[in-house]
Amino acid sequence: MTLMTHPHPTSIKAVTVDAADPNRLAEFWAFALGYILQPPPEGFETWEALADALDLSAEDRERYSAVVDPRGIGPRVLFQKVPEDKIVKNRWHLDIDIVDRSLPEDQHDRNREAKIKALIARGATEIERFDEPVGKWVVMTDPEENEFCVL
Repeated sequence: MTLMTHPHPTSIKAVTVDAADPNRLAEFWAFALGYILQPPPEGFETWEALADALDLSAEDRERYSAVVDPRGIGPRVLFQKVPEDKIVKNRWHLDIDIVDRSLPEDQHDRNREAKIKALIARGATEIERFDEPVGKWVVMTDPEENEFCVL
């Protein structure tokens, strides 16, 4: 097999997630990832002001929501409203490291558990725990049952 090379590296600019309620998922994932809700474009104080300027319908105003990394490092996550419900298990998922690595190692488990409880309070569900030689992780689902793992 021959690997193709590119003149420059490719990077992920955004991850798009189908959603029944884009705003709810955006708020959940902003918390989970330490992201912020994406601010409106320059020249607009609010997303509502942009929607007014574009004369968007009430339906179109609820169609998208996004979160961004405040450090400008991670990819944007866009949530788009779709009419159909989630039916099957995800074919791929995110692994998120929620432990504050600036804490001493003996506090990592307590820190992880506190953040897992906070995710559950915001609509996540714990599915299964693993404690393997390669590491510890917890399989969870977000408020719309999309799977992810907490490291």
